[in-house]
Amino acid sequence: MATTLKILIAIFGITCMIIALVHIAIGPSAIPGSVPVNATMDSEDRFYATLFLGFGAALLWCSQNLRARGGVFQALLLVFFLGGVARCVSAMQVGLPNEFFQLMWALELILPPLFWLWWRKYYRDPAIG
Repeated sequence: MATTLKILIAIFGITCMIIALVHIAIGPSAIPGSVPVNATMDSEDRFYATLFLGFGAALLWCSQNLRARGGVFQALLLVFFLGGVARCVSAMQVGLPNEFFQLMWALELILPPLFWLWWRKYYRDPAIG
C-alpha cells in the first residue's frame, strides 16, 4: 500500500503540472465556465499557474522518497487543503462556482487529510509517536 501511495502522489504531481502548463499555454480560457478576461487577469492566471507547476513538481519530488521528504509533503498537503478553504471564502462572498469546480473544491478538502492519514500509517517516525 505504501507503493500505491507513492504512485498516486506522483500522478497527483504530474496532473498538477499538466494543468499548470495548459494554463500557461492558453491562459484563463482553460478554465471550465470561464469568461473572457482582461490582460491583468490573464497575466495573473498564468503567473499562478507557474506556482501550481512548482507545486506539482514538488509533489513529484516528494513521491520519490516520502519518508525522507515527509515534512515537505505534509506542507504541500496543507497548502492544497488551504486552497479548498479559500474556495469556501469565495463561495461565501461571491457564490458557488460551476459544478466542475465544486467537485475540485471537494477534492481539495478531502484528499489532503486522506493522503496525510495514509502517509502517517506507513511513514511516520515511530520514535515520534
